[in-house]
Amino acid sequence: MKYLINDKSRINRWQFCCLFILLTSCNNINSNFKEDKNELINKNKIITRAYDAINKSIPSIQTGDIITRTGNDFTSESLRSLNQRDQTYSHCGIAAVENDSLFVYHSIGGDWNPDQKLKRDFFPVFTNPYDNRGFGVFRFNLPDSLKTNLKNIAKDYYKAGITFDMDFDLKTENKMYCAEFVGKSLEKISHHTIQIPHSRIRDFEFIGVDDIFLHPNCKKINSFIFK
Repeated sequence: MKYLINDKSRINRWQFCCLFILLTSCNNINSNFKEDKNELINKNKIITRAYDAINKSIPSIQTGDIITRTGNDFTSESLRSLNQRDQTYSHCGIAAVENDSLFVYHSIGGDWNPDQKLKRDFFPVFTNPYDNRGFGVFRFNLPDSLKTNLKNIAKDYYKAGITFDMDFDLKTENKMYCAEFVGKSLEKISHHTIQIPHSRIRDFEFIGVDDIFLHPNCKKINSFIFK
């Protein structure tokens, strides 16, 4: 009888432990669910505010404006670190108003663009808050005729299918990375009256995104951080 009582006692203690673990787990699940729910609500608010800022900025953007963005992935973080003076932005492109729609021409590689060819994205796609932390709008002091020429040269490069330059080599003309594409386009349409400075890290010479938007002939129109 003694052993039977002890067995029952052990069974009762085991049942109690199981019940305690179950209740604790349920509380943790409920707590985590509430945290996940709150995080989702906050993210949705950020997305809503971001698209509101994106849509409100569209009327103020002109053909030939330079659109910058801050990507939220590891590659973008690495590209931002190349900027020698201002590491706010990781990518840039050229704005073009076409048939009442706003596009951005830009050169990008990697998983976002498997064929590596120059892209033409709707402005809300280029600046979308799912992949970016914010964006900026910059404008060079150019006459309208040169702004149109800047759009046209971007379209020409797009039709030619120039690809992203994985080697970041400024000497190539059939392959260009984002800041190189913007910088060379500006120099070409201005007949080199606009000279884009080059950055350097030891023997590596390149055009950084900040070499574009910090140019003395360029001014900031807008900038937004998604939060």
